[in-house]
Amino acid sequence: MSKKALICGVSGQDGAYLSRFLLGKDYEVHGTARDAQMASFSNLSRLGIRDHIAYHSMALNDFRSVLQVLSSVQPDEIYNLAGQSSVGLSFEQPVETLESISVGTLNLLEAIRFMKCSARLYNAGSSECFGNAGGRPADENTPFRPRSPYAVAKATAFWEIANYREAYSLYASTGILFNHESPLRPERFVTQKIVRSACRIAQGAKEKLILGNIEIARDWGWAPEYVEAMWMILQQEKADDFVIATGKTNKLGDFVAEVFRCVGLDWHDHVESDASLYRPSEIMVSMANPEKSAKMLGWQATYSMKDVARMMVEEFLL
Repeated sequence: MSKKALICGVSGQDGAYLSRFLLGKDYEVHGTARDAQMASFSNLSRLGIRDHIAYHSMALNDFRSVLQVLSSVQPDEIYNLAGQSSVGLSFEQPVETLESISVGTLNLLEAIRFMKCSARLYNAGSSECFGNAGGRPADENTPFRPRSPYAVAKATAFWEIANYREAYSLYASTGILFNHESPLRPERFVTQKIVRSACRIAQGAKEKLILGNIEIARDWGWAPEYVEAMWMILQQEKADDFVIATGKTNKLGDFVAEVFRCVGLDWHDHVESDASLYRPSEIMVSMANPEKSAKMLGWQATYSMKDVARMMVEEFLL
């Protein structure tokens, strides 16, 4: 019998790639959306897998809704990838961000406990929780210092997972993922904004790319291989938390330069910085130490920031 996986947030970047990965491992994949009958599931269509997934309407902030879907599907593995996912938008919608992430995670945990369900739960954590770590690479023991409503929400969910694991012996793990990108990113994410603008300019568009602070530095990886780490985390004998990252940090300006290089342009001629786009509080340098995931999961990132930039550009130009 093939395993059954329930992916909360199946329509997003990670949900789509994870679905494809699990289907390749002969899983029966179920996905949720707030209104599955009205959702477009465009990312799944883009990957050619939309018709291979069973869909369910579920509101994670509604406990009864969560209970109904878990009772109906009876999954072996649950991947919680849902909730408001934009750091920038979280400053404009802090209540929605906190509720969709923290209450949603708590409802999943409570439903599993209430039903005495044996499903293993993966929680999508975030490197944003670490904040400014003083220039040191963050690992699983680095204290959280969140600097956005999104990071506060993700930190809350992380500790909910840890608490239920310890208090009720639930199999619940968090993957603390650093930035991971792909062509499925919406344009509100800065990497996709950069790629699309650079490609349009290369094709003759008369526009300038306006960015905020290009001095920030991040650890950028390739989303399709990060979802493999999510699955590996749930295959461990004991539930645990893992940092997932490349271990290499680059400035946003370096990403911009690489994208424009890929389309044969000098970014200095086409990019401007606007202080009005700066966030109220910002993480200047984000660094990761993924040693534990390499040692215990056997997972290491294959693609670097330059690879990510090139592959996103190539996909756009197809």
